[in-house]
Amino acid sequence: MALDGPHGATHEPTMLVYKIFHAAEFQAFTHQGHSLGAPVDLADGYIHLSTATQLPGTLSRHFAGKDGLHLLALDSRALDALRWEPSRGGDLFPHLYRELRANDVLWSRPLPLGPCGHDIGDIT
Repeated sequence: MALDGPHGATHEPTMLVYKIFHAAEFQAFTHQGHSLGAPVDLADGYIHLSTATQLPGTLSRHFAGKDGLHLLALDSRALDALRWEPSRGGDLFPHLYRELRANDVLWSRPLPLGPCGHDIGDIT
């Protein structure tokens, strides 16, 4: 897919980044149409996001054994106020320095908890 960029056509595909919400957070987000994130996001001053590669580590570290989660996919290129900053192990993580809006979400779905952990499925 060719995209017009500032220096002509590029061939960069959409890079999805992901937000995980607990059921109550997801319900509030869908009802209000926006969110400042989970309590950890409010405390840190930005909304924590993950790439597809980072998602399993985020789930095991912060959401192990938690049921009722929802996964939201966002196009990183469409998010103004997105910064890539060092975090866990020095990896660059996407941090959103504004509210998350309903129109930022490309798709969302439940993130079921199975006997071996969360079933991410095909997120590409």
